[in-house]
Amino acid sequence: MTEDTPRVGIPDQLACGMSMPEQHEYLRARHARPRISRRGALTGGIAGAAAAGSGLLAGPASAATASPALVTTAATAKVDGSLVAPFGRHLAFGADPKTQMRISWQVPFAVKRPYVRVGLKPWDLSRKIEAEVRPLHTPSLTRKLPAVDQYYLHVGLDGLRPGTTYYYGVGHDGFDPADASRLATISSFRTAPAAPEKFVFTAFGDQGVSYDALANDQVILGQNPAFHLHAGDICYADSSGHGKESDTYDARVWDQFLAQTESVASRVPWMVTTGNHDMEAWYSPNGYGGQSARWSLPGNGPDPSNAPGVYSFVYGNVGVVALDANDVSYEIPANKGYTNGAQTAWLDKRLGELRARPEIDFVVVFFHHCMYSTSTHASDGGPRDAWLPLFTKHQVDLVINGHNHVYERTDAIKGGEVGKPVPVGASTDPTRDGIVYVTAGGAGADLYGFGLGVKDSYEGNVHDHDHIVTFHWTKLRLPDPDMVEWSRVRYTGFSFLAVEAETGTATTAAKLKVSALAESGKRIDYFEVVRTS
Repeated sequence: MTEDTPRVGIPDQLACGMSMPEQHEYLRARHARPRISRRGALTGGIAGAAAAGSGLLAGPASAATASPALVTTAATAKVDGSLVAPFGRHLAFGADPKTQMRISWQVPFAVKRPYVRVGLKPWDLSRKIEAEVRPLHTPSLTRKLPAVDQYYLHVGLDGLRPGTTYYYGVGHDGFDPADASRLATISSFRTAPAAPEKFVFTAFGDQGVSYDALANDQVILGQNPAFHLHAGDICYADSSGHGKESDTYDARVWDQFLAQTESVASRVPWMVTTGNHDMEAWYSPNGYGGQSARWSLPGNGPDPSNAPGVYSFVYGNVGVVALDANDVSYEIPANKGYTNGAQTAWLDKRLGELRARPEIDFVVVFFHHCMYSTSTHASDGGPRDAWLPLFTKHQVDLVINGHNHVYERTDAIKGGEVGKPVPVGASTDPTRDGIVYVTAGGAGADLYGFGLGVKDSYEGNVHDHDHIVTFHWTKLRLPDPDMVEWSRVRYTGFSFLAVEAETGTATTAAKLKVSALAESGKRIDYFEVVRTS
């Protein structure tokens, strides 16, 4: 047994033949432990506080959906609350960004009566809303790692005013953010406007904890985005990414990640979905119990408690759809088919609903595994087979992926072929030309390269479409060669997307102005998606 071998775990020969739910049931029995006794009920306090308020909220507030096994009603203090500082604040929209915001954070120990203070002025945080506590226990999985208890706190705000800036602070007994000595902990957020207007959102995947991840965060903050899309592989606490109990895992990396991201995510809604490194087999049948404990995401997908990374929301003239590609991946099949087709059926229905709304000009879809890429993981035929017909049917405008730790962007692809070349600076109309697919996996994790003979092409240098030989994953989990002509721009540095959405007028078309920015802030790619009708 090596130092990295789990002390208590599933034998390799069993792990290879067990599904994720079977692994979970096995582990839950092996690592069963008494739950911490909790007193009082916090969930009822959220609605009660809202109903008794002064009109700051137009309706009742509610807690976001969480896995029942992870939700408790209160926390029993183990230390003096004045010595415990909250950290890792992160925001997320509800299904309606005009009226809903979810505030989440972490404490290193159990505390008494955690809450959020919120108001329209930073010096007037008179509304106090009690928080929901979601404790998470991770057993000692190797000789090097101790058992870890983590405490995640959540408040759901509903009935907010559109286009309004709110100020908030998080606290608990002994730590009041309204105290003069703690005013520096106050942050703010802004709800979506009542009517569409110009705005910017940012996106990337494969972040992790590193200097470059932190640097990317700060450049993103400089874009003043309305929200940020994270296409999965969030922090790499599970560094193996196979979705198996035998993966190397350190739950404490989440503490580092949330502290690293707080400077941005406490002000910019951080909308995440699920990557292969986010399948953490210790927590729930599909490995998503940890995600449900740490994040409060819109609960409007096909099965929020089972598939927390599948949801949608509308901001301005853009409809955004988050998907979990683990459900359809051929390359990494640990969770393949876990929704029994419910996600794909929901996707078809939801895309149709978004396209039927006249105020929505653009539909953006993001998920982890690449539809089209020539880097290390190449393309995954699973998402292509399951979702490409639906993207084409509903004329999706932009698809954002991670997984490959590079920046790569296609021409407009229609019917699996180049519908229109889209060199740097060009525009494309998805109603006529097809869809542009972007791999934005340079968020901060160790970078990849491209295949032999495939060079970077950026800063306006358009490659000559030499026939690049790469591959895509098949149903048999085998690589099938591809002769590629659709790879337009490639870059191997750290980077992210910044997308500016403009509404159309009687004389101008609606536009998505898509830029890829390096960690330094230098623009490495730019193109426009234009809707002429």
